[in-house]
Amino acid sequence: MGRTWLLALAYLVIGGGAEQLAAQGPRTAPRGFTADRLARIDRVLQEYVDSGRIAGAVAIVLHDGEVGYRRAVGWSDVESHRQMSSTTLFRIASQTKALTSVVILSLMEEGKLSVNDPVSRYIPAFAHTTVATRSDTGRIITPASRQITIRDLLTHTAGISYGTDSLVAPLYSAKGLGPAAGWGWYTADKDEPICTTIERLATVPFVAQPGQRWVYGYNTDILGCVAERAAGMPLDELIRNRITGPLSMNDTYFFVPAGAANRLATVYASDSTNHIRRAPDGPRGQGNYVTGPRRSFAGGAGLVSTAPDYARFLQMLLNGGELDGVRILAPHTVDLMTHNQSGVLFDTTGANGFGFGFGIVQIYGANGMASVGTFSWGGAYGSQYGVDPVEHLVIVFMINQLPNRSDIAGKFPTLVYQALVR
Repeated sequence: MGRTWLLALAYLVIGGGAEQLAAQGPRTAPRGFTADRLARIDRVLQEYVDSGRIAGAVAIVLHDGEVGYRRAVGWSDVESHRQMSSTTLFRIASQTKALTSVVILSLMEEGKLSVNDPVSRYIPAFAHTTVATRSDTGRIITPASRQITIRDLLTHTAGISYGTDSLVAPLYSAKGLGPAAGWGWYTADKDEPICTTIERLATVPFVAQPGQRWVYGYNTDILGCVAERAAGMPLDELIRNRITGPLSMNDTYFFVPAGAANRLATVYASDSTNHIRRAPDGPRGQGNYVTGPRRSFAGGAGLVSTAPDYARFLQMLLNGGELDGVRILAPHTVDLMTHNQSGVLFDTTGANGFGFGFGIVQIYGANGMASVGTFSWGGAYGSQYGVDPVEHLVIVFMINQLPNRSDIAGKFPTLVYQALVR
């Protein structure tokens, strides 16, 4: 038993367990759910806290635009006895990708770019990219077969990884990328604008030819630079002006304001026994979201947010691009994002697809109980989300754990669906 999770268990007597849940109000049954089945979710979440597999979590479920489930369990910081709450801030990592993709498509709607544009139109360094392949004698670097397009980046079919694979890792590391950048995707410690980083990325070889494979990597960070160049303003302003401001997402930003630092969840890490320990400072742990240069607005993994804020963003998409009288995207644009745009490159079986920023369920049963058309993704710190347009569900589950061996985020949607009886 690790010391940290023993502390967590001990702290239950002063408010981290059943008392914390009780303080959030009695369990009632919103329309479509049953109270006893919702109570199962409470019990499972608390078991994960009590056993030390997670420090804490915040979960929100919207059904037909109304709150069907909302709970904060456990600890935002175990050592200081700071409880999780609905206003706890989380590093959302790759959940950032959805917002950057929305910005790109909003610029498309205004005629400022096309998804079929070559990236080099906005970042000239991408006019002549290269691809690394293995051979009997080592690594071979050849020119790309064609230019990378914005569509390739939106679908992660540009052949661009995070540079941590052994084939290219030394080359990326020499440029301050890949292994030299935390887990590859991390840029919050860089004292340079994101476009400077991306121009340097263009000089290293990628790992597949454009359009030939689905490869997860720096694609959406490149899109962040494309958006800056197309709009003529920094990505943080674009996201604030086009998404978070209009939607009143007042707790979503790239770096935490000084006055809100005490609301940022501490990052914990799963140890070899699947129990939590406090993660170290720096790129592979707590990060530089409170202190640091505050210059790199990474469209692929840079944002901090809360569960309620992110749920508002997802409800906007579920509504076809509008929320509370504010339209962010046209319905057809949301349809474009949330339908498979990648053929069978994402999943050769065709059971799942990948749209413009989301994984898409193509066959019922491919992703638990999620309906066909459900779009979802998650973040490196363990958070996950899903939007089910058939059941009119928005599911947000937030933790900050890296590396994360807990399976609770994967179980959470099933717990939601078993409680939904309509």
